Amino acid sequence: MAHVVTQACCGDASCVFACPVNAIHPTPDEPDFALAEMLYIDPVSCVDCGACVTACPVGAIAPQDKLTEAQLPFVDINAVFHAEPRNHPAQAPVAPVTGRTSHDDLRVAIVGSGPAALYAADELLKRPGVHVTVIDRLPTPHGLVRSGVAPDHQSTRSIDGLFRQIEDQPGFSYVLGVEVGTDISHAELADHHHAVVYATGASSDRRLGVPGEDLPGSTTATAFVAWYNGHPDHADHTFDLSGERAVIVGNGNVALDVARILATEPDRLASTDIADHALEALRGSAVREIVLLGRRGAAQAAFTLPELVGLVARDDIEIAVEGDDLVAPVDDPMTREKIATLRAAASRPARTGARRIVFRFAASPVEVRGDGAVEGVVVRHNRLVTTEGVVRPEPTDVTETIRTGLVLRSIGYRGVPIPGVPFDERAAVVPHRAGRVDGLAATYVVGWIKRGPNGFIGTNKSCAQETVESLVADANAGVLPAPARTHRELRALVRSRSAAAIDARGWRAIDQLERLEGASRGRPRRKLVRLADLLEAAAVAAPARRRRRGLVRR
Repeated sequence: MAHVVTQACCGDASCVFACPVNAIHPTPDEPDFALAEMLYIDPVSCVDCGACVTACPVGAIAPQDKLTEAQLPFVDINAVFHAEPRNHPAQAPVAPVTGRTSHDDLRVAIVGSGPAALYAADELLKRPGVHVTVIDRLPTPHGLVRSGVAPDHQSTRSIDGLFRQIEDQPGFSYVLGVEVGTDISHAELADHHHAVVYATGASSDRRLGVPGEDLPGSTTATAFVAWYNGHPDHADHTFDLSGERAVIVGNGNVALDVARILATEPDRLASTDIADHALEALRGSAVREIVLLGRRGAAQAAFTLPELVGLVARDDIEIAVEGDDLVAPVDDPMTREKIATLRAAASRPARTGARRIVFRFAASPVEVRGDGAVEGVVVRHNRLVTTEGVVRPEPTDVTETIRTGLVLRSIGYRGVPIPGVPFDERAAVVPHRAGRVDGLAATYVVGWIKRGPNGFIGTNKSCAQETVESLVADANAGVLPAPARTHRELRALVRSRSAAAIDARGWRAIDQLERLEGASRGRPRRKLVRLADLLEAAAVAAPARRRRRGLVRR
């Protein structure tokens, strides 16, 4: 009986190297790894040893006979991927790790605290003599794992257990609540470290560029996600949920997350770590239909097959598909599975009383209308044209207006410039070569600010390995300048600049309080969502920090 990778796959490939028979693909050395929606176990070569189960940081692998009903489609999905034989060695090749030629202290600052930052820290701390300081403007780390993953995807959130192991390593420290570029400059960071690594992600949203886009009621899906996940910057935001219909422009995984949360009965979310204010607002929501607009066809949709399968498995949500031919031939086997899944969902009997998600393909918004606030969005129908193998939308003369009071755009993200660091405005990334920032010594990038907003949580692992290999090679070559100032001086500088600075003990105090308050309510955690409350929780650790030379909130 083979093991099966399921929807929760984070793609960090830990399971690949645990497998004794190289049955899990694509492996990081294979060309399709960067584009894969998940990893897949070959049911023929799997020897059912279970080594992959232990290695997986998010519990995404299970024996076939232990799958839930909702997970059963992944048996076929894993098998379809391996239908075409793959030539590979008996063991997945492990990339060589460049060791340090010196055991002298190597101090590295990492700006950002999401998966890319923590994977980079982990890679660095595999070498002796390395000290890593992870810096973030928020008092809570883990980036989009905390503020981007949907609350009903708790298995994905479980990767924070891996992050805790990284944080516990000797040589790791946090400086949270400090913004680089505002509280401290790049030059000052460089003055206190041998190298600086930026893992700042892609925090800006792409715009639609249509009239009415800035009307009240028209905003970003990112803001909505941050709101229901309790991000401090969005805790006081409000969204008009008084209408029966919401429109989401875009059909990637974030759009699916937002649609699914809007379509979920609030009682079903009450056992998650959704922010209290969001749960209360959703209890009063009148939204019954969520329309997802995609400018191209279903075969070109940005959502992944695992996320679609997870949505379709829900027995409390009705799925409809409009504006695309779901019987057209498709060459790619995974895309065929995606189309078949949509077709099956669309042909199900209507679910009386259920909220409804509508996939509208070949449709582009051309105007958001309303008198002082959103009242509708004008949509133009597209004709799909294939040129040199690429499907492109061509506008037609057919338009319609969809009545709605809420429009959320989810059409992609952009990196933002870092003061003092080169930036490519067109690509919205920091220009680099194998992670080395162009024209700026001892400075590196990792994650979305390096490669653009693509890949999954685990994609950052291989991305971090490349950057760290470059950094260590530069250290071995003696091209990293020695810091002019000490780590003690950095702590003093931070204390003088930010009243909100906390360290790892402060974060652990926040984490413990949230988990305790959540447990008392049958939830994984109850998030603190306002800065003052977060700092108050962190202050519990302040006496211990004073004795151990930590950062103290002023």
